[in-house]
Amino acid sequence: MLLNHRIPVSYIINKVRRDFFYVLIVSLSVLLITEKYKHFLPEMPLTIPTFIGTAISILLSFKLNQSYDRWWEARKVWGAIVNDSRSLTIQLQTLVSSGNETIIRKIVKRQIAWCYSLGQGLRGLDTLENLDRFIDDKETEEIKLQVNKPLALLALHGKDIRQLRENGHLDILSQLQLDDTLVRLCDAQGKAERIKNTIFPVTYRIFLHSIIYLFVVTLSISLKDVAGFFEIPLLLLISTAFFLLEKSAAHMQDPFENRPTDTPVTAIAKTIEINLKQLIGENEIPDNSPTENFYLL
Repeated sequence: MLLNHRIPVSYIINKVRRDFFYVLIVSLSVLLITEKYKHFLPEMPLTIPTFIGTAISILLSFKLNQSYDRWWEARKVWGAIVNDSRSLTIQLQTLVSSGNETIIRKIVKRQIAWCYSLGQGLRGLDTLENLDRFIDDKETEEIKLQVNKPLALLALHGKDIRQLRENGHLDILSQLQLDDTLVRLCDAQGKAERIKNTIFPVTYRIFLHSIIYLFVVTLSISLKDVAGFFEIPLLLLISTAFFLLEKSAAHMQDPFENRPTDTPVTAIAKTIEINLKQLIGENEIPDNSPTENFYLL
């Protein structure tokens, strides 16, 4: 997630350098053709590229709105995960009878592992990375047998809660409350996976790119009487603005791709770790110093 810091110019340039190069080639090509065949080409009214530019603005506005909706939905899902992780810990401490601190710590640490594992899985990374800090080798071997590692961790939660109920350390109403929290966590995981696996139509991006290049060509022809040293920078400036907006929308529409514009699932999981460890009285609390980067992961 981008922070309210100054974004490096190099980051912005890297997003559009390829399109910048292509626009430069197209602009120079059209300029050479119009110079050579100036008397044979028909007049291109400025209203034509103006109309195309307006259409591009409308398409970009729609894509930005849709992309932000996906990004914001992902952020709300992880906000719910924060709340339910805290609720699960407090419920365990208040509903389970005294003398079960060991199993409560076990479930709480497993919940921290679930947050990290889910974030890693959504980004296509190793879902077992560093989980040995929170779960033992037996549980690690057990979840390795499952395709969906975060779901396997939630299933282990359910087994422990059932065991507490069977051993008389949890009444039926308390078990129902804990089960309801697990259902919400499972629901949040499903929502995040849906966002990850639902692809924004690729054809929309292709069509939008094509229309931007059409705009560059028509505008270049319309400005054939303008000096090239002024025309080329103008075309590059206008097209770069369009491409930057398009890139911003493209990155927001996929909030789990391990980019600076992502939903900061790792930072959120770290916050959850700090909160839950403090609730159960752990001494080893991770550092939460402000990042020096311009984004959170």
